[in-house]
Amino acid sequence: MKPLLQLFRAIHALVAILFACAALMLIAIAARMGWQGFVSDWDQAAAQTIIEAVGLLAAAVVALQIAETITEEEVIRDADISAPTRVRRFLSRFFVVVIVALAIEGLVGTFKALHEDPSQLPYAASTLVATAFLLAAWGLFVHLNRSAEELEPEAMEDAKREDQKLK
Repeated sequence: MKPLLQLFRAIHALVAILFACAALMLIAIAARMGWQGFVSDWDQAAAQTIIEAVGLLAAAVVALQIAETITEEEVIRDADISAPTRVRRFLSRFFVVVIVALAIEGLVGTFKALHEDPSQLPYAASTLVATAFLLAAWGLFVHLNRSAEELEPEAMEDAKREDQKLK
């Protein structure tokens, strides 16, 4: 069984590397787009290019955060994700980045729709509404999970010990 677990760790490490590479490519593309917007005429088209570059950077942050989370949780810590504390911490790290990225994408979509095609505004608004629901659901999850953590105080101590592996 141990060789199989080592294989899973290696696969997780490979996936984390691929997410990091995707993040680097998105950063490079966003930098190029941003530079093109900066050196062009400072007009509405340049602003739209910069806004789209910000959206790409948000996606890059998500990819990088996923890579970091996978590396820390599955490769370095080799943590047991079944404990309530670990689940809350793992999902919270993921959700904070996803919610921020979705909010930025919703704003980018809103600006783009306002300036290019107002018929796309409902789609941008639905992204923002879905992001708000996701934020509310995350808050409810954290609240309900806290009750479960109180039933297992040793899980918090285990999580703190696992954190020592990263220092």
